[in-house]
Amino acid sequence: MDTRKKVLVIAAAVLLALFVGGGIFLATNASATKAERTRANVLALAKDYLERGSYDRALDLLDKLLIDNAGDGEARDLRDKVSKAQSGAAQEQKQQAASGENALAKSLDKLGQKLDKPLVVAPGSASVQPGKAAIDPAVEAAKQKKAEEEAQKKAEAAAEAERKKAEAEELARKGKALQEQMRAVNELMAKGRTAAEKGDISQAENTFAQAKDKFPEGEDKFAGQKLAEMADSYYDASKKDAGAAADQALKDAIQSARDAKKRDSGNASPFYTLGKINADLAQTENAITELKEATRLDPKNYLYAYELGKAYFKARRYEEARQSFEAASTLNPKFELAFLNLGVTWKALANPVKAYDAFRKAVSAKPDYGRAWQEMGKLEAAKGDQKSALASYAKAIQLEPQNALAMRELAVIQASAGQYKDAEDLFTRALGVSDDALTNYNMATVKLKLGKGGEAVKYAERAVALQGNVAIYQYTMGLAYEGSGNSDGAVVAYAQAAKLDPRYVEPRVNLGRLYLDSGFSDKALGYLEDAYRIDPKSFEVNNNLGNAYSKKSLFEKSVFHYSAALALAPSNTTVRLNLARAYVSADQRDSAKGAYVDLLKLTPQAWDAYYELGKLELAMGDQAGAKTSFQGLITKNPTYAKRAEIEKILAGL
Repeated sequence: MDTRKKVLVIAAAVLLALFVGGGIFLATNASATKAERTRANVLALAKDYLERGSYDRALDLLDKLLIDNAGDGEARDLRDKVSKAQSGAAQEQKQQAASGENALAKSLDKLGQKLDKPLVVAPGSASVQPGKAAIDPAVEAAKQKKAEEEAQKKAEAAAEAERKKAEAEELARKGKALQEQMRAVNELMAKGRTAAEKGDISQAENTFAQAKDKFPEGEDKFAGQKLAEMADSYYDASKKDAGAAADQALKDAIQSARDAKKRDSGNASPFYTLGKINADLAQTENAITELKEATRLDPKNYLYAYELGKAYFKARRYEEARQSFEAASTLNPKFELAFLNLGVTWKALANPVKAYDAFRKAVSAKPDYGRAWQEMGKLEAAKGDQKSALASYAKAIQLEPQNALAMRELAVIQASAGQYKDAEDLFTRALGVSDDALTNYNMATVKLKLGKGGEAVKYAERAVALQGNVAIYQYTMGLAYEGSGNSDGAVVAYAQAAKLDPRYVEPRVNLGRLYLDSGFSDKALGYLEDAYRIDPKSFEVNNNLGNAYSKKSLFEKSVFHYSAALALAPSNTTVRLNLARAYVSADQRDSAKGAYVDLLKLTPQAWDAYYELGKLELAMGDQAGAKTSFQGLITKNPTYAKRAEIEKILAGL
């Protein structure tokens, strides 16, 4: 007996940032000779960083050279070379990430194994590699990111309100003349912020320049704070737009933050702004340096600790990230983002228990936090608590009705729990939000499980239309074609799946079986022997090879593979019966008799085994044994189809 299995797979999109230079400044000298030596040393060091794959450091150095001299052709050429190498490395990383299943797919793999389809094994050798679908899965991640940014913005606004309150109190303690000067600066600052918010960077620059001209003498702390506010305003403006204006705003933000640090090195705000800028530009180590200083200067600011945790996480320094997120959540127990990121960090540290506790605290801080409910559902599913997982996912979807990813994940859990109709309904909903290849593939799988082969074809074909280069999608289309009676279409799909993945056993097994059923034994053997080279311990491969070699009258080989299949599935009575028959055909009578006897011990109702054993015993000259076998058969099954033949044999004994 062959066994088919299908697996639902959840994948997630992997988002990679482009690396941009910036951050390091080197001292210069008026001496031309010394400057030339410094330039040569910087170029040599940048080349060394390039060769070692330290692209960020190389770009840092080269950007400094180009800031000093925009016409330096050698520095520009080297910068372009580094950028190209870095983009190639990022693309390679993206491809590697796409070739493996995400954490959810792995955690639900065992659950998905229950989605069995008779006569096919679980596609464990296949890797699902979702690429760009009709709706990019990254859109869902972008939605989540936007929600998190809004939550962080809200927290930053609250912190800014506190800062303004403290500033007002400080202003009240100043002399009247100084107060007037500071108010004039603040009025200009407000106008500059308004211009920056509208995207009028030129007007913002002019207004902020006027404010700087009015800074009171000797008030470095005040000046440092205003410069820090300028930096923050420019930074916000750079995030709202793109193009030359955004680039200029970012440059102004960097310069203003650096000027703020010079005027008041004890102010944490400019370090925080520079940390965020470096993080945005993928200058992770620079971001960590700036944010560490911000947290040192203001250890009670939970936003600084939170942002530092994000930078540590990006650098894969998970233990330090954990400490930062824990600090942020301790400083503000109502800050749900800190708990969410703490949970994600605990997952990276392979501690699902503490991860779950962090996600639970996130929903305590924000009961309508759909993302946290979804994360709880993942962990509940991974530990086999399907009831809780179903409830958590249902809550997540209730809160975020357009979250197609959560719908897909919940549908997988429903299917693994045997709730195929519920899974079918939820995949339908998910497809209404995102017509992607993965969801169509999963829907086809559930349709097959429900015995709806004809309906499965539509979804399997759609998955292939969106991503025809994914072997498992082609394979599933083959199953759907088989389920709808289209054997020719199945052969084409299985062949394409096998071509796409040289290590994919299942389509080769099914091709062998189909060709064998059609009488093309040689072609069947070609696919099955190929499958055997890939996985010699596969039950399905050995069982089908036993069938194929029997049809080719190569009975010793048939015995070998049936024996291997039986060792993998000792309770499989069909294989045991086929092995006994192969022994008979190979004239290995003692072994055949033993196989029949073992089969009848396992399955006393295997009526054909009694009949065949009796015939074998006659051939071996064991008339008494034959008489016992035949008499036992017609006594236990009086309506056996060959009773007349048996009675005639018994009459002659």
